[in-house]
Amino acid sequence: MPSSPRVSRTLNIGVLAHVDAGKTSLTERLLYDAGVIDRLGSVDAGDTQTDTGEIERRRGITVRTAVASLTAGDTQINLIDTPGHSDFIAEVERALGVLDGAVLVLSAVEGVQAQTRVLMKTLRRLRLPVLLFINKIDRAGARDEGLLADIRRALAPHLVPLTAVRDLGTRTAHVRPRSLDDPGVRAEAAEVLAETDDAMLARVVDGPPPSAEEVWAALAARTAEGLAHPVFFGSALSGQGVGALVEGVARLVPPAPGGTEPRGTVFAIERGGSGKGGGSGTGGRGGARGGRTAYLRLFSGEVTLRQRVTLHRREPGGALTEHSGQITALEVIGAAGAARGPLTAGNIARIKGLPGVRVGDRLGPAHNAPSDRRHFAAPSLQTLVRAREPGAAAASRLHTALLDLADQDPLIHARAMPGGATSVLLYGEVQKEIIAATLVQDYGVEADFEPSRPVLVERPSGVGEAGHEIARVGHTGPWATVGLRVEPTGHGAGAVFGYETELGALPRAFHTAIEETVYETLFHGPRGRAVTDCRVVLIRSGFVGPMSTAADFRAVTPVVLGEALERAGWRVYEPYHAFELELPAETLAAVTAHLTAAEADIGESAEGATGWLLRGEIPARRVHGVERALPRLTHGEGVWWSRPCADRPLRAGAAAPGSGS
Repeated sequence: MPSSPRVSRTLNIGVLAHVDAGKTSLTERLLYDAGVIDRLGSVDAGDTQTDTGEIERRRGITVRTAVASLTAGDTQINLIDTPGHSDFIAEVERALGVLDGAVLVLSAVEGVQAQTRVLMKTLRRLRLPVLLFINKIDRAGARDEGLLADIRRALAPHLVPLTAVRDLGTRTAHVRPRSLDDPGVRAEAAEVLAETDDAMLARVVDGPPPSAEEVWAALAARTAEGLAHPVFFGSALSGQGVGALVEGVARLVPPAPGGTEPRGTVFAIERGGSGKGGGSGTGGRGGARGGRTAYLRLFSGEVTLRQRVTLHRREPGGALTEHSGQITALEVIGAAGAARGPLTAGNIARIKGLPGVRVGDRLGPAHNAPSDRRHFAAPSLQTLVRAREPGAAAASRLHTALLDLADQDPLIHARAMPGGATSVLLYGEVQKEIIAATLVQDYGVEADFEPSRPVLVERPSGVGEAGHEIARVGHTGPWATVGLRVEPTGHGAGAVFGYETELGALPRAFHTAIEETVYETLFHGPRGRAVTDCRVVLIRSGFVGPMSTAADFRAVTPVVLGEALERAGWRVYEPYHAFELELPAETLAAVTAHLTAAEADIGESAEGATGWLLRGEIPARRVHGVERALPRLTHGEGVWWSRPCADRPLRAGAAAPGSGS
């Protein structure tokens, strides 16, 4: 797309929604109205701009984050279209890390959905600016005031509608602006803003009434803080209200502050080809074998073609690693005239030349590399995948393909298991179906998936030490001494490695070998389950130079750590989900009986005007069964919402130990 010479800033805006709310259709309309594409694509027809993969087109859902660009006045807006299905929440998670703001799309017909609540809770926790777009105003059954009341109750209380609808629920539905020049609209907005703005509260209570400019300034400030949310009604199908939304984004979302030192995040990977409109599709088989193209959001500094860069990565076990490469191709999204760079702060580029790049890699100093914290919980299900074709060669092709997919979605943690199987972590069954289809389409590998089971972890129950003697590696090899102490830490602390020995007592390579092996051993676990929330301390070390090698320490460390963990003792934990359930009053007894049989703990129950609201926690392994039973138990009227929460000790006989991650 030709870049406007007037462009002076860039905004990266996420488009998020529950599945079927119309977010991909909205993205199409935004690009069409801006002149980026010459015809509207259709989700049903499978020819949308951002759903570039064949699987996405066939299923009509977004499973990979995609990027496209448009301009509005002096502002370039990079639209980041994210998945709406809860099984692909990891894709949403990665998109959140590169956003300046978000547009949350709701359907005027279906209203607030379970996944809408999950997304909004996360967006509000991150204090991202969020504008709401109420789509499908031209559909029968569309609501406005009633829906706004639902949003205030279930999503966010401080709403400022900037458009209204006429002929709601008809094909001729259209929007009109709610101008702050109107004293009534201005007073209403000021009262909403006064709930989070002391200066505005003083003006509302004591006067004089604020001007339209002052209310706009307060709305922009509170929107930037994630405390207030402008609302726009419209239709992606007809284009009604879309222009007002674009104007609102450009006017109310501030760009991120920059800096001089290059810092950025890789948030998507594309294989082979040049892509389409900045989208990150899955490509065909040739694409699966081709080179990697990384989508890099730059927060500060500048990156140029042929520059050598170093990326840092937090491995699943917790170890921090780095890899370097030279940028051989650089295409700035939305900048046709300056597509080859440089990439400046606030912009996104597609870069090549980094063969080891993975989603989540960070550009910048190592000490600023992120911890392994996530906005969403890690996957709570695991499956074993085996090649349908017998033989070691087929098993190897399958494992290579899954490792390839894990580069694009690191949270699936693909790893080889005994007998030729590969372990994969999941959020849900739809994700399993997408992986299976991708293996066939992109890699020519047919695979069988075992039934999903919960991911189990271990936590030490006490303190254990091992390795105070010198351990000989091999029959005649050199010596390597490793002594370790394992001690439990607080819930949620993760795995931490520390030293009580003098750091100079070993060469740096030996220290690195011990630390990396500790993290790797904890991640895989002596009994096939990850060990977490513990501190491992090096309490003794020794070597015989020049005979000792790093390999000696990598060989002996798992043995010593295994002994220390055995002496410390452990307890197995399983994942739980927090749930909310709205149901008709007459079905309460049957539903609570079913939940109790499913090992759910009902922590709260409240009677409302139309039924009951239940809240509680339930083992993740029971969620799928409850979801399948609820339509029958509630006559199709129950509304279920759940999300991963803190795990709990595994109940005796509740699940086979298996191999978790």
